[in-house]
Amino acid sequence: MSFRNTVAVLAVCGLILGGALSAFAKDMFEEEVDKDAVSVKLVREVVAGGYPVMSGEELKKAMDEGKPMLVVDTMPYEASYKKEHVPQAVSFEFPIEPMPQWDASKTGGKSEKDFEALLGPDKNRLIVFYCGFVKCSRSHNGALWAKKLGYTNVVRFPGGIYAWKGAKYPLDAVK
Repeated sequence: MSFRNTVAVLAVCGLILGGALSAFAKDMFEEEVDKDAVSVKLVREVVAGGYPVMSGEELKKAMDEGKPMLVVDTMPYEASYKKEHVPQAVSFEFPIEPMPQWDASKTGGKSEKDFEALLGPDKNRLIVFYCGFVKCSRSHNGALWAKKLGYTNVVRFPGGIYAWKGAKYPLDAVK
């Protein structure tokens, strides 16, 4: 095949591949539909849970200032927490799907008493829950159960580990 033919074939392949990829890409309006759905879901969870949210920047600032708090990573221990987590965070797994009744099979085998022991006796202590990303509901389940148990200073960091990493904040891992 001549150089000219090779260039022509590559150009045609590029056009075909580019067209195929653009068929899968969403335009800005379609992307907004996804953002809308995620935003509405988050707001509904927060309203139902009766807790406020904080940004990664706010959490980092509170940590840098040494504000006393408990940070709870609600992701699976082996698949997530062990590999990387927000510094100072402790692990307590919650499911993505709603958990209206306690189900130890969905919390890594841990009981409601185990959860309460982790949170501690101070019901006014600042407790921050996070999971993977805004769309994930694990942190909602954790915050909701803390509220059910009578904890009053419960906050959710909805951006989770993805937002933390995206902001280039430091991470810890289990050694």
